[in-house]
Amino acid sequence: MRLGVVGMLPGALDEITPAHLDAIQALQLTGAGTHVAGARMHTVTPESCRRVRQLFADKEMDLVQLGVGYGQCLFDPDAAVRDEVVAQIEQGIDVAHALGAHATLIRTGSLSPRGSYSPTRANHEPICRQRLLDALGRVAAKADAVGQTVVIETHVLTIMNSPAINAEIVAEIGSPRLGVVMDYVNHFQALYQVYDSAARLNHIFDVMGAISPVGHCKDISVRDGFVTHFDEEIPGEGELDLATALRRWHEMHPDGYMLLEHLPVEKFPLASQNTHRILREANIPVH
Repeated sequence: MRLGVVGMLPGALDEITPAHLDAIQALQLTGAGTHVAGARMHTVTPESCRRVRQLFADKEMDLVQLGVGYGQCLFDPDAAVRDEVVAQIEQGIDVAHALGAHATLIRTGSLSPRGSYSPTRANHEPICRQRLLDALGRVAAKADAVGQTVVIETHVLTIMNSPAINAEIVAEIGSPRLGVVMDYVNHFQALYQVYDSAARLNHIFDVMGAISPVGHCKDISVRDGFVTHFDEEIPGEGELDLATALRRWHEMHPDGYMLLEHLPVEKFPLASQNTHRILREANIPVH
């Protein structure tokens, strides 16, 4: 398997420098991801893409993931909103392809006014699933035409709220270019699953491992509160059996990337050290 990071590159492609990639390599990481706002995707120039692609090639590193940032919902009742966000994603697919990124990352969004990962009963009305399928079908058609992999970031609080639903949606779209992110932390639903994490991790990988070309490496901590509160945690500092997660990932995707993410820059060294230690102790190769 391979290790990379999201969160150590600037959001503007023109601001990425060799020094950014040097800092990532210093952590024994060989790949990175970044995000560009969907509304600004049309401003990215071919020259900028060529420059960034060459930077990564010169450092013998991989641009693993280009995220398309947007707040709209892929199953918004307003067709104009859906058209707008699909257009931004299509532009993001073109940019990711020009950059040589392994995957373009998108989200389903939410009908909650509080944000894309906020729950609301409205997300689960039957019509929402069909609208989502229609939008993802258009995204997949673009991905197929360009030859660019697209992955959906899913979560227990979103419309794609379980490994089983993820697998169903991807199967209904039926494109080899459309998958989901193996963000296993996002699919723990109860405390007992955290405290018996190997069983839950094996279930998650059994159901959605084959449709997850990119993974996110994180841990979970549990905090007090009514009723249950989970927080993302630095790998190796939480409750999960990460050796199981990393072993399953390597078995299914021996050349695939797990990306460290959602940390302040000063905490990535510990995240990388812990992850490499877990890999060594479990005899899981990383390259």
